[in-house]
Amino acid sequence: MNDSNKPLVLVVEDEAPLVTLLRYNLEKSGFRVDEAGDGNEALTKITETPPDLILLDWMLPTLSGIELCRQLRRRPATRGLPVIMLTARAEDQDMVRGLETGADDYITKPFSPEALIARIRALLRRTGAAPAKTPLLFHDMELDPTTHKVTRAGKVLHLGPTEFRLLEFFMRHPRRVFSREDVLNAVWGRDIHVEPRTVDVHIRRLRKAINGEGDLDLVRTVRAAGYALDTDLVAA
Repeated sequence: MNDSNKPLVLVVEDEAPLVTLLRYNLEKSGFRVDEAGDGNEALTKITETPPDLILLDWMLPTLSGIELCRQLRRRPATRGLPVIMLTARAEDQDMVRGLETGADDYITKPFSPEALIARIRALLRRTGAAPAKTPLLFHDMELDPTTHKVTRAGKVLHLGPTEFRLLEFFMRHPRRVFSREDVLNAVWGRDIHVEPRTVDVHIRRLRKAINGEGDLDLVRTVRAAGYALDTDLVAA
């Protein structure tokens, strides 16, 4: 494979030994690597040469990883850019905050390089897999797997890559109730360990993205069972 065809990973990390370790393992696994030592440098590099995925530390000088992620999700050009937070902050509330801010995955230090590479590949598969060409329709919403365009009542919706995959999964199986484990296996993959509460975080983000003021909430929570894409108003 030519180098230009290899996925580009931007490592945003200020610890030089860790950057060296990440670069070695990523390049050995077939990725191109760019690096930035702080959030402002990362923004410049993302603008100049958009990466395929970002590995993002939380604690950075000048601009924190969490604020960088927030800014990326506000910008149309980077709203769907895959982001994995790689951080020493291991508390549950930190993980929830990172995911709610816009990260697609959250990995705590210390970590296994092999597991990290597997998570990167899984996220890239989800965001870059060849989709079916037929648009999906449900209620007043349309999802085009080819263009990754989602509209509701004719209005374009802006979803992150994980929320897009969640919505596509539900729209391919409307009105069926899926447990958190079902959703994890379908959207994240069976070979990737993700906590069940991660599903709840992304469901909240999906609801926020697709439900405007006065809209019917199309994501139904079924008590002790899971979630469904449904027009039934009865929810837990």
